[in-house]
Amino acid sequence: MKSTELKKLIKGAVKEAIQEEIKDILLEAVRSPKTPSVAVMQESVTKTAPSNGVPNQPSMTAAQKKSLYEQALNDTTMNFNSSNVQSFQPQAGYDAANGTLPSGEVDMGMIAGLMNKK
Repeated sequence: MKSTELKKLIKGAVKEAIQEEIKDILLEAVRSPKTPSVAVMQESVTKTAPSNGVPNQPSMTAAQKKSLYEQALNDTTMNFNSSNVQSFQPQAGYDAANGTLPSGEVDMGMIAGLMNKK
């Protein structure tokens, strides 16, 4: 049997199984009683006075809020300069900037093995 024939057989069997499942689901949906169940939820909100005895304060204006945010941001800003930079010290033996690798020997068999792999 060729792979294309097997593929067609599998495709047909899967299609048939899916159609049967969909048919069963639809029949079950049609046969089931039509009693819609709607859940109604109610929420009651009551305002309570603050327990600390402080009356509700009036809300701030947009300008006041903005100035408070700006003040908070200014307190957290940091000024960085070149003195804050950490220096990078590469390991001895190679120079990454000029492409010099550490000294070492590689067996020619390893190189030949890498070149023959495709």
